[in-house]
Amino acid sequence: MSEMEQPNRNRKLFIVVFIAFVALFAYISYDMSSRTTAPWNKPKQLKRALPGATPDADSLKLDSLLKDVEK
Repeated sequence: MSEMEQPNRNRKLFIVVFIAFVALFAYISYDMSSRTTAPWNKPKQLKRALPGATPDADSLKLDSLLKDVEK
């Protein structure tokens, strides 16, 4: 009777380990995606990190921060 239970037990163990691995991988993927910024949102990243550090819009298309340094 133990010969019949062994493959069934191994299969259940495999399924549990597989589900745990997929859940861990999904959690890590979600965590990484929530901490990174998409390439099209990179200009907004500094604005969110340090509000007020950069001007909202530069109508002259000049780097106003660089001008302050050169003065």
